[in-house]
Amino acid sequence: MPESGRRSLMAFDFGLRRIGVAVGQEFLGTGQPLAMISADNGSPDWDQIGRLLAEWQPDTVLVGLPLNMDDSENEMCARARKFGKRLHGRFHVPVEMVDERLTSYEAKGKVMAAGGSRDFGRHGVDDRAAVLILETWCRLQTE
Repeated sequence: MPESGRRSLMAFDFGLRRIGVAVGQEFLGTGQPLAMISADNGSPDWDQIGRLLAEWQPDTVLVGLPLNMDDSENEMCARARKFGKRLHGRFHVPVEMVDERLTSYEAKGKVMAAGGSRDFGRHGVDDRAAVLILETWCRLQTE
């Protein structure tokens, strides 16, 4: 196991049509967008995910958990948890769930501020949301 604070991370923003992916280092506390994977009703191309995991070899995998504002869970939480369990089961990687409330909203704002269009699906909202999930997790580790 790597030294505390030196873990490599991969974060997933789970969605029914797209799954955003980001990578980063706990030491730096920041991430970078990596990929947007197409999904069919939440079912991704597992081979593509396997290739990303093999290439980046993260020490920890993070999956966004879209809690409601009152901390309650919803159907998407159950689906995100199932996705996390499948990542762990298929690839034997440690998976942690991360509260991702408002990350997609914040990512859309960043895309728009950078001159992106309202057609978010092609302009990196999901992978940027994954960056925010990763950075949220890093912030929580230092609190």
